[in-house]
Amino acid sequence: MGSPVRRRLRARLRTILIVPGAAVAVLAVGAFALAGRDGPADSAQAAQTAPQAADPLADRPHGEPTRADRGRPRSPEPSPSKTPKKIKKRSPKADDQVANLAKRKKKKQHKVLGSGSCEASYYWEGQMTASGERFDPTELTAAHKTLPMGSKVRVTNKNNDRSVVVRINDRGPYAGGRCLDLSKAAMKKVGGTGSGVIPVRYEVLSKG
Repeated sequence: MGSPVRRRLRARLRTILIVPGAAVAVLAVGAFALAGRDGPADSAQAAQTAPQAADPLADRPHGEPTRADRGRPRSPEPSPSKTPKKIKKRSPKADDQVANLAKRKKKKQHKVLGSGSCEASYYWEGQMTASGERFDPTELTAAHKTLPMGSKVRVTNKNNDRSVVVRINDRGPYAGGRCLDLSKAAMKKVGGTGSGVIPVRYEVLSKG
């Protein structure tokens, strides 16, 4: 057995060691309790304050559902590129109709004062005409028995339907069955110089 002094020292040392150990244990238990209580709250608060990921579709306005959204097929979007318009080509028949209309209009420009059929000849000798002017075989002129001088007559060759408009500046012809005597140039226009005498249809367009 030791002395009383040593026993007292040992008792004090035990007290000193036991008290701090108990205090540390109490503090540890309190810390774990606080951590268990505040942990979920802190985590929930952190989750609430944490920035949320941006959803690219969240801010888009939602329009009314269209018919295509209700199960019907969506019509294709129009192409932005414009196709050139096709140029319609005129058919030959259309061109012929236009040409015929133009011919009719030209014919309608002159009112026919008289018409008939007969045979026509031609002449080419240089001489004085009944109108007083010298005959020129290169001009589109003709001789008639009764029409006034300066009258305009359309002469058509019945063999080929070619026509020419002549000016009356002379009298004749006096051969039987002929009513016109054309200049050589006028007969050439209707294609009758080879025959000399041709059947014609004439139309009086103006008198004098």
